[in-house]
Amino acid sequence: MKVKKFFIGLVIFFVMLALVYVLHIKFFKVNVIFYNAIFDGVLASVLTFLILLKWDYFRILNIFEKFQMGFSFVLLGYIFAISVPTVIDRSLSFYILEKLQQRGGGIKESGFKEVFQKEYMPEDRLVDVRLTEQLASGTIVIKNGCVKLTKKGYDLAKFSSFFRHNLLPKKRLLMGKYTSDLTDPFGHGAVDSNKTFDYICK
Repeated sequence: MKVKKFFIGLVIFFVMLALVYVLHIKFFKVNVIFYNAIFDGVLASVLTFLILLKWDYFRILNIFEKFQMGFSFVLLGYIFAISVPTVIDRSLSFYILEKLQQRGGGIKESGFKEVFQKEYMPEDRLVDVRLTEQLASGTIVIKNGCVKLTKKGYDLAKFSSFFRHNLLPKKRLLMGKYTSDLTDPFGHGAVDSNKTFDYICK
């Protein structure tokens, strides 16, 4: 009986999450999709939890079990935020699939460099989206046209660099070959390290 109540609660949560998410994206302003989707998940969890507390149908569940369900709803909302809207919004993999579909189902392998340079960047407004996300996260500031790391940004960059160098696979399959290139993307010769760049600012 309790298992049935749990699954009914899950159904209510997913309906509530879908309703909150759709209303949010249709009628309210969104700054960063990931953060707003997390907010939607938490809001749907709270609303569903209130239903569990107030509806006699769930009286058989004690308060601890209801809190467990509420915590489960928060986790499911977080999983949804990462796995659905954020992935589709950010994913290069989905972009490639959609671009192949747009171009009739096939693109020459040699043409993908042009696709990324001339179509992907402007179509997805990649720079604008990423800078907006970093500003909202507090990892960068923009002053007088210069994008600068904050203390939080420096700390995250150090962590990311450490993880990339030490905890990403050294033998990763890329186009039929196993390579460690992506554990040190700045150091495998793609860009001349001795080159002077005219976009640096202080």
